[in-house]
Amino acid sequence: MGGTNPYIEQPEITFPTQRYKLTFLPDGTTVEIDPEALPEGTGQPGSILAIARAHGVDIDHACGGVCACSTCHIYVKQGLETCNEATDAEEDQLDNARGLEPTSRLSCQCVPDGTKDVVVEIPSWNRNMVKEADHDH
Repeated sequence: MGGTNPYIEQPEITFPTQRYKLTFLPDGTTVEIDPEALPEGTGQPGSILAIARAHGVDIDHACGGVCACSTCHIYVKQGLETCNEATDAEEDQLDNARGLEPTSRLSCQCVPDGTKDVVVEIPSWNRNMVKEADHDH
């Protein structure tokens, strides 16, 4: 599951046109993002959640990345100004997130434009520690 929620306003996104680096804290995993190969499938195309999943970084996402919960809540520590504006739907979901800060975003909706490197922190309660086997059914 993933993609978009047809019942909410979709964010206005400026996709990156140049390579940039995205670093995930606390472990420091850094990935270089190629604008020609933005990951899709979970959350908005090129979202922090889609990038995390494509690179083996675990961020919980109970709703499948459709902006219907707050489990993929992250803190954007650097590069927030390069990310799309949060929609009212995202702000409504963030109101339910614990540990809300001014730099809080839902990783499924947050898409950097690539003009600067980005650093995000995954709160300890949002790191998915459960490993499930892939299912073919």
